[in-house]
Amino acid sequence: MGRKAKYGDPKAIKGPGRKARKQGDPVLPRSLQDGPAFKKQKVVAKTESEDESDPEYASEEEPMDDSKFKTGIKLDEAETDEMVRQCVFEFPTEEELQQPLLLKDIQTRIRDLIMVLNDFKRLRDPNRGRSEYVELLKSDLCSYYSYNEFLMELLMQIFPLGELVDYLEASEVQRPLTIRTNTLKTRRRDLAQALINRGVNLDPVGKWTKVGLVIYSSQVPMGATPEYLAGHYVLQGASSMLPVMALDPQENERVLDMSSAPGGKASHIAAQMKNTGVLFANDVNADRLKAVVGNFHRLGVVNSVITNYDGRKIPGIIKGFDRVLLDAPCTGTGVVAKDPSVKTNKDKTDVQRCFTLQRELLLAAIDCVNAKSKAAVIVYSTCSILPEENECIINYALKKRNVKLVPTGLDFGEEGYINYREHRFHPSMKLTRRYYPHTHNVDGFFVAKLIKFSNTIPLNSKIDDEKV
Repeated sequence: MGRKAKYGDPKAIKGPGRKARKQGDPVLPRSLQDGPAFKKQKVVAKTESEDESDPEYASEEEPMDDSKFKTGIKLDEAETDEMVRQCVFEFPTEEELQQPLLLKDIQTRIRDLIMVLNDFKRLRDPNRGRSEYVELLKSDLCSYYSYNEFLMELLMQIFPLGELVDYLEASEVQRPLTIRTNTLKTRRRDLAQALINRGVNLDPVGKWTKVGLVIYSSQVPMGATPEYLAGHYVLQGASSMLPVMALDPQENERVLDMSSAPGGKASHIAAQMKNTGVLFANDVNADRLKAVVGNFHRLGVVNSVITNYDGRKIPGIIKGFDRVLLDAPCTGTGVVAKDPSVKTNKDKTDVQRCFTLQRELLLAAIDCVNAKSKAAVIVYSTCSILPEENECIINYALKKRNVKLVPTGLDFGEEGYINYREHRFHPSMKLTRRYYPHTHNVDGFFVAKLIKFSNTIPLNSKIDDEKV
């Protein structure tokens, strides 16, 4: 299916609260144009003293019986509700559901379905259940945005309906290009001036970072400038800077990046350590480590040891780290704009596989840290928005190891879930941070910061694993 309405496009769906309608859209009666609820005060019977030639009445459609206007009889609540349902949305018949629709018609029906579901008791068809409306909405969203039903159902459980459409629209558009200044070789102010002299239009990413720049336009490819080749900056998404900021590595520490390829976060760690101490950059994929080596050479990282191990086996090889960063492999539901194939090729098996791997990796990351260290920090992050890959994993680690959640130190982001469907998470889960493309204009991301307070493994660590 082709591209949909762009994020920010005036034709894009803006949720049930949107008032303006474009030419060609079905026109709702005036009583419905001020909101989804039918305003009773606007359905006032016309009295004989009112002028029937009034253009206001002449231009109105006539959904009501004229005799009721002339006699001064008001509509009762049942008649009003029935009229509202007919004006807002009429549930399609089985034959109509079988007929293919244009994208514009699907978009209109999505808007109408959301309006009905947001005021279901008043706007529903008495012969239809809520589940029927939800199933039709899910089907239309899958058709319009090209998602499979499994992933769309998960998204409908995470977001309110109006916000869901904003998220889907934002996920159709690439995030702004951002770069991270390599402070081992230059300062952001000097780098920005050099790039501006080359015709690059840029700005700081935001107050929350001192090294990020957002690129609006450039006369030269940002991956081929002399500054890039000299290692003055690295192309890196804004959300990828957040886990390292939460990790907050210090000079002369022993730090492990358990899944480091292609090296963006690892080089950020090295820059914050000012090339002191020891940085272990590990990845299970030997081919991807080639990119880490290349980036480290270009950026001037000299305090690193590059290793090729399965992260789950590292505690049996080396321990005693002050800090560990685990940017875990995930389904990638937060970076749909970068990889649209996620919309169709992820299913329950993929989520379960990631869920199992992430739990094992996080326990290994915790075991690598020395609780007697001054830091004893573990940062867990994913580019997924699914609670099954985020809060569920952290909650599992809290039960299996002597760790606790602490504030990430990040100034923005939404709090993690404490309650999600049948799950009840630890109250400290609100210290984790979630990031969404439609609210923060960054890739979907999750960041959690843990402190290890004991090297012993709890006796209850053999509890049954939670199921997704």
